[in-house]
Amino acid sequence: MSVNGKKVLHMDRNPYYGGESSSITPLEELYKRFSLPDSPPESMGRGRDWNVDLIPKFLMANGQLVKMLLYTEVTRYLDFKVVEGSFVYKGGKIYKVPSTETEALASNLMGMFEKRRFRKFLVFVANFDENDPKTFEGVDPKTTKMRDVYKKFDLGQDVIDFTGHALALYRTDDYLDVPCLETINRIKLYSESLARYGKSPYLYPLYGLGELPQGFARLSAIYGGTYMLNKPVDEIVMEGGHVVGVKSEGEVARCKQLICDPSYVPDRVRKAGQVIRVICILSHPIKNTNDANSCQIIIPQNQVNRNSDIYVCMISYAHNVAAQGKYIAIVSTTVETSEPEAEIQPALELLEPIDQKFVAISDLYEPTDDGSESQVFASSSYDATTHFETTCNDIKDIYKRMTGSDFDFENMKRKQNDVFGEDEQ
Repeated sequence: MSVNGKKVLHMDRNPYYGGESSSITPLEELYKRFSLPDSPPESMGRGRDWNVDLIPKFLMANGQLVKMLLYTEVTRYLDFKVVEGSFVYKGGKIYKVPSTETEALASNLMGMFEKRRFRKFLVFVANFDENDPKTFEGVDPKTTKMRDVYKKFDLGQDVIDFTGHALALYRTDDYLDVPCLETINRIKLYSESLARYGKSPYLYPLYGLGELPQGFARLSAIYGGTYMLNKPVDEIVMEGGHVVGVKSEGEVARCKQLICDPSYVPDRVRKAGQVIRVICILSHPIKNTNDANSCQIIIPQNQVNRNSDIYVCMISYAHNVAAQGKYIAIVSTTVETSEPEAEIQPALELLEPIDQKFVAISDLYEPTDDGSESQVFASSSYDATTHFETTCNDIKDIYKRMTGSDFDFENMKRKQNDVFGEDEQ
């Protein structure tokens, strides 16, 4: 919005950037936040060496957020590392997710004939172009269901499980019965992201995800945006059904439009479910991951008789988010029963022994209206997915509702060139 010439005032009731998705430092602060009676033991090292994300997510190397960061040049404030591996859970064990032809042929997840069929399927996906019917091989992207595409390549249940959940990153099996285009594009995104760096398709910023909102804050400030932390919001001032200002500490900041997360407008959102996230501090890498200092593990729902997947995101001291020799693994999933902690047991077993865990169960909210009348635009809560694609879709959707036009990466770039000139980019 700042780059687009809007006057932006950013108010946050918290003393730090990022709201729900901040990184907590020092470690003492995390213990306080989860109301643990003790302070961290000596063995955890210096509290200041920790930056612990409250919401675990990675960035898809070829995904929307990386594009946003590149186009807005926020990348100049951040350093990224490639996440070392992506794994999938099958029959109580974890296996590396095969995503290239070579890996598919070497993988223990499939028998020999299945490997050839899977390889054919990957080649089909790589060549698929929705604008070129010659690449369809008899599949109609708008009508053929994904279930039938799997049938066409004669892929068995195990392969379907890891393709849908570890490559296309669906959280449930609902996608099987809708037209296949979106799934094919998701698998393509995974493969293209992987092709960029080789180890996994995911990136993670040094010093934690809390660096992202700070990078955007710096960009906005260059374009005249104003930031106020520690600023309580007492009331959203409405006149004739639309927003005219925000009242804080006796003063009103006037505005034409307002963007906020659900916690600021409880009367304009509805509860859409719950997510459980468990932050685990470990003194060892996760077993069977080749001692990776970062990885993702996906436990497909079929493997543990659930309706939605369980995710593990692991990062470590190598990312400047933990003390030397320490690892942070965060388990998350959509809550399905009245005993959420029992639901994530299979994931916690993979992490043993755990030095300390912090359990958070969060309500998920979504806005009840599109904001066109009130001009109050609430985002949706962060879901259980382990990447930012759904969040980016939400942001682009808010942008469109606010401005009436689609978010255009190229346009963003041109506007910046107008301000900085080509040479300084």
